[in-house]
Amino acid sequence: MRFVEFLKTTVLLSAGAATALGVLTVLADANAGEHDLVWFTAGWWVLAAALGLWLGRRTEPNTAIARLLAGAKVSSTLPEQRPGRVLVNRLWPLLVVTVIAGALAFLAPQIPGIGAGFAIVWALSWRHQHGAVAAIEQRDGVSFYIVPTSPLQPIALQRMPGYKALHPEGANGAL
Repeated sequence: MRFVEFLKTTVLLSAGAATALGVLTVLADANAGEHDLVWFTAGWWVLAAALGLWLGRRTEPNTAIARLLAGAKVSSTLPEQRPGRVLVNRLWPLLVVTVIAGALAFLAPQIPGIGAGFAIVWALSWRHQHGAVAAIEQRDGVSFYIVPTSPLQPIALQRMPGYKALHPEGANGAL
């Protein structure tokens, strides 16, 4: 699986988890009848959105991704392509937290509300990372692929030859 696609999918799945947990919070609160909780949770979501927007304001790769890209092994053959397996191996913590928080929604509605806030932060803070990696790929004429590993091992990338964007001099990126 291409690393750029993985980053996009991570943002979308995090936003989906935040939405699901938010809906569960509101539904559980409607059953419990504690409407003050929704207002406090909504305040947390606004704070989480502001934090996520602030953390994700830069359009260059964050330090962890830059280090991961720099450490990618060069290869001329594609790694095994199983996107579903890669997503489950890399995003299992998001799945586990979402399922547990969702299961606890009707016992304590604040739990999925708190989890939704953290998913909002995650989605918004990583929203520009795929574009930063795509720009590096285009500039260097490479593609980064995720190497299938164990879910407990750190993520590993493979650097493959790709297509380089050639811009005429003096055009400043405009055609």
